Order: sequence, then structure tokens, then C-alpha cells
Amino acid sequence: REIVTPEEIITRTLDPESALASRDALAKTIYSRLFDWIVEKINVSIGQDPNSKQLIGVLDIYGFESFKINSFEQLCINYTNEKLQQHFNQHVFKMEQEEYTREEINWSYIEFVDNQDVLDLIEKKGGLIALLDEACMFPRSTHETFAQKLYTTFKNNKRFVKPKLSRTDFTVVHYAGDVTYQADHFLDKNKDYVVAEHQDLLNASSCPFVASLFPTLPEESSKSSKFSSIGSRFKLQLQSLMETLSSTEPHYIRCVKPNNLLKPAIFENTNVIQQLRCGGVLEAIRISCAGYPTRKTFYEFVNRFGVLGPELLEGSNDDKIACQKILEKMKLENYQIGKTKVFLRAGQMADLDARRAEVLGKAARIIQRLMRTYIARKQFVLVRRSTTHLQSFVRGTLVRNLYECMRREAAAVKIQKNVRRHKARESYLLLQAATVTLQTGLRAMSARKEFRFRKETKAAVHIQARWRCHRDYSHYKNMQRAVLTYQCAWRQRLARRELRNLKMAARETGALKEAKDKLEKRVEELTWRLGLEKRLRTDLEEAKAQEIAKLQETLHDLQLQVEEAKTMATKEREAARKAIEEAPPVIKETPVLVEDTEKVNSLTAEVDQLKALLQTERQATETAKKEHAEAERRNEELMKKFEGAEKKIEQLQDTAQRLEEKATNMESENKVLRQQAVAISPTAKALAAYPKSPFQVCHIPGTCILYKYTLIFIKMT
Repeated sequence: REIVTPEEIITRTLDPESALASRDALAKTIYSRLFDWIVEKINVSIGQDPNSKQLIGVLDIYGFESFKINSFEQLCINYTNEKLQQHFNQHVFKMEQEEYTREEINWSYIEFVDNQDVLDLIEKKGGLIALLDEACMFPRSTHETFAQKLYTTFKNNKRFVKPKLSRTDFTVVHYAGDVTYQADHFLDKNKDYVVAEHQDLLNASSCPFVASLFPTLPEESSKSSKFSSIGSRFKLQLQSLMETLSSTEPHYIRCVKPNNLLKPAIFENTNVIQQLRCGGVLEAIRISCAGYPTRKTFYEFVNRFGVLGPELLEGSNDDKIACQKILEKMKLENYQIGKTKVFLRAGQMADLDARRAEVLGKAARIIQRLMRTYIARKQFVLVRRSTTHLQSFVRGTLVRNLYECMRREAAAVKIQKNVRRHKARESYLLLQAATVTLQTGLRAMSARKEFRFRKETKAAVHIQARWRCHRDYSHYKNMQRAVLTYQCAWRQRLARRELRNLKMAARETGALKEAKDKLEKRVEELTWRLGLEKRLRTDLEEAKAQEIAKLQETLHDLQLQVEEAKTMATKEREAARKAIEEAPPVIKETPVLVEDTEKVNSLTAEVDQLKALLQTERQATETAKKEHAEAERRNEELMKKFEGAEKKIEQLQDTAQRLEEKATNMESENKVLRQQAVAISPTAKALAAYPKSPFQVCHIPGTCILYKYTLIFIKMT
């Protein structure tokens, strides 16, 4: 070890204990420089911009530590937590309540536990760290002397407690609870000797990495004091951290340890409550519930939630009034309006955001609907135009094909007609020739047979044959007549049955139509009467209103005339009284009084006439009121009749509708009956089965017998 003095440099050997301490200090120094180098490399690797004015930092700290043996490390950790708790109190409690006071809103102050006295005990001048640094600077200081100095300095401090059965332990009443520290190794752990020999040795290393970790110190720092305190450095670093935190917007996440066994599914209520109380969570929750965690300036609030009431912003340049109107429209209660900001309780901002999202969603849906309508209509018009062109082309093609088919079919029908006519004529001519030839042969054969028969038989046989022929002919005639009679009777029966059904259907249809016509006429008549009554009522009300107005005007004029007459009479009486008082007491000068009396009498007569007229007008008014009441009563009766007529019209309309439905059903039934009658009628069957060709066999019932006997008769003749 080299000791620098003003006169010379003294080199002193170390004892084994000092050598071991120097070795440990060198190891600690190398470890510290390596740790700083790793941190620097990590910062470079993540791309942190050293010139950036904005950053996002995460500060992760375990929390208060309280073990059976608590040393210098636990004091630093608890000191850091006290500092962070003070920042939490400053940000959550003090600053928030100061802002409420500054904005002059209705607010009741909430008390909270302040740990500033603990920080003063640790970091203030003359505190724990200062006394520890002072003890480290004296070579003869021990842990007992350091503890005794603490007992003497802080014996009256509420946050410092001296245990009874220990000489080096001391207890600090932290914000989270009491922690007892053992001061046995405080001095050793607080010392951080930066030995110049160590610095020179490592700086001269042949390894470039080791040499870069220990650069050459400037001359000023080498001449300064070599003593360096861990507590002081930790205090400065903590102050730098707090300055960084104070310049940012902090967000706190409180972690709770559910149990001390470090096992899942175990929740210790007492331990968790103690952690919440120590962390100031309960006070924060109480302030959040009683306070207004959400706050916006007037401009920000109007800019964000102005869409909830755009009509309220028209013609208004005051953002504060606009905020008040928007909040009143949204019917919010838990809010306060300060000088420059709007304060909202928890949950109010979410409600406003939900309503804003709903309004924006409606607007977006309207825009989407219009755009989709435009796109769909555009596509529809295009498809319709294309469909029209395609339909016109297809219809043209189909019509041309149909025309070609119809032309070919007409030509084929014409060719078929001519061919069939030619074949039919050839067949007919061939049949006619064969028939003539057959008839000629048959007639010749029958003539020869008859001639031979007459020649061979006698006249009786000839007569008998004649008789038999006559009998067969008579029997044929009778059979023909019977067949015709039977056919006529059967057809007559079927025709009567069909006629009866048709008459019944026609009768029901006619009755329904007559009822429908009557109902329609009745509805038209009631509608016309209703319109007439409405017009009469309107005319009556107009006439009544005009008459009442005239009567009121007349009454008003009469009242004015009466008031004028009363005023004139009063003036005349006063003039007469004044004239009597001013006149001398001479009996001969009475003509003036006579003239005044006559005038008064005339005025009195006029007043009486006006009163009579007023009484007449009042009677006329009362008569008009009675007539008005009578007219209202008649109007009410007409309204009742009108309502009854409307009900009857509705009933008649329902009846007419039912009759129309019944008539429609009867018409459909008549159609079905007609179709059945046509299907059953033998005449229709006979007509349908009548042979179209003259060479086809006739299958009409009753005619086959006639045809057979006709052939027999032709053969016999």
C-alpha cells in the first residue's frame, strides 16, 4: 500500500487480514465493472437512443424485506421502497388532492400516512447513511461505536427504536412495518476502496478487455480522497432514479404474495391484507372511489365527445358550457367541472366511450348502407341493362325460331291436307266404284233369285215371303222408334237435371249479386249522408261562430255607449251642482236649473233606453247561448249517429265482403258443376265420339241399331 503525503510517498506492507480485505475489494471492483459493462452492452443491443427525449421504462422491485437477520442490503432495499412509496403518495395522494383544490371542485380531504419522516431518518443530513459514512471514514470505528452513536442521535425519533437485549441492533419503523437490523457488518459492506495500485495493475493488463474496464483516472480524481461509500453512491443513484420517475407519467402494479409457503391454491388473508395496507392500496382505492380518477380538459372532452351532441356545439364558443350541456344530455351525475378540466368518477368514461362508439357505429352503418346501396344499385343497373340486352337477343332468336317452326308447320299442314284429300278422294272413288259394282251384282243376283223363286214356287209362297218381309220391316220400324224414344227420354232427363242445377246456381249467384248491389248502394247512400252531415255541421259551426262574434261586438259597443252616457251624465251633474253653488240665492233665476234638469232627464231617458237595449242584447245573447247549447247537443247526437253509421258501414262492408267471397265460391262451384255436367252429358260424349271421317264406324249409343237395320233394309231391298 502506498500512502501519499505532502513530503513523500510511503510504501507500507500489509498484514494478512488487510491483504485479504484488499483482495476482496479487488474482486468486488472487478465484479462491479463487469456488471456495468454487461448493462451497457444490453442497452446498446436493444437499440436505446441516448438522445431520445421520450422513453418507456419498467422498474421491477421485490418490496420490503424483513428477515431474521437484516443487514446493510435490506436497509438499502427498504430505503428504496420507502422512496418509491413516497413517490406513490406524492403522485396519487398529494398531487391529486392538490389538483382538486386547485380546480375548486367539491372535495373532502382524505388523510393518509406520510413516510417523509422515515426518509428524513435515513437520507437527511445527520441520518443513518451520513452517520454510517462518518463511521467508515474513521479507522478506529467499530460496529458497537456506530450503534451507540445511532442510539444517542435518534433516541427521541419516533421511527427509531433501540432493542433492549442487543448492543448492535436497531429497529426502524418503516411504512410497511418494523424491521430490526443487525449493524455487525454495516461498516464493511459500506466501504468501497478504489485502490490506486489495483487501478494501475489492471489498467496495465495485457488483456485489452480488462484494460478497457479500468481506464486511466484523471489526475484530479487520483489526488482526491480515495474513500468511496456504497451508501452515498446508492443514495445518489436513487435520487437520479426518482428524478427520472418524477419527469414521467407513472403507472403502478401492485404484486401480492398469497402465502409464505410458496405453494399454489393457498391464500392467507391476514398476510394479503397486511401487504395491501403496507403498500397504500387501501388508501388509493378509497381516494379513487371518493375522487375523480378520470379528468379531461374542456377542449379534449369536447373534441372527443362532441359527437354525442353536435347540436349543442352550434353557436357556442365556450368549451366549458359545451361540456356541461353534453354531460346533462348524457344524464351523468358523478362528475365535477373545475376551472380547466372535467372530472369524472370511475366508470363514467367507459359509459361515455360506449355511447360514443354507438353513435360512431350508427354513423358508420349509415355510410356503409348508403355505399352498399350505391354499389348495389350500380350493379343492379348494369345487370338490368345486360339482362335487357340478353333478353332482347334471346327473345328475338326464340321468335325467329318460333316463326320458322310455325311456317314449317303451316306448310306441313297444307301438304298433309292436300295429300289426305287426294287419298280420301281416291279411296272414295274406289269405294264408290266397288259399291256400284257390288250393288249391281247383288241386285242382279237378287233379281235372278227372285225370278227363279217366283218361277219355282207358287203365289202363296211369294205372298208369305212378302208378308215376312213386311213383318221384318215393321219390326225394324218399331225397334227404331223405341230406340229413338228411349234416347230422347234419357237425354231429356239429363238435360232437365243439368238445367235444374244451372238454375239453382244462377239463382244463388243472382241473389248474391243483388245483395251486393244493395249493400253497395246502402254504403254509398250512408257515405253521402255522412258527408252531407259533416258539411251541415261545418256550416252550422261557422254560422254560429259568426253570430257569436257579431253579438260580442254589439255587446261591446253597447257597453262603450253606456259608459260614455254615464260619463256625460256625471259631468252634467257636476256642472249643474257647480252652477247651483256659484249662483246667488235668488229664486227668480231658476230657468238655468230647469234647463239642466231637462238635460239630465233626457240623458237619464237615454240611459234607460241604453239599459233596455243592453237588457235586450243580454237576452239575445242568452238565447244565442241556448241555441249554441242546443246546436252542440244536436252535434253530439249527429256525432253519435255518425259513429253508428260508421259502424253500420263497417258491418255492411264486412257483409258485402263475405257475400263477395260467397259469390266467388258459388261461381267456382258453378264452373265445377258445369264441367261435371259436360263430362256426364251423353250428348257431349256423343259429339266428342262422332266420327270425323265418313268411313269410320259410328259409336253413338242408339244409332248402331239404326245403322244395322238400315244395312239390313238395303240388303233386303
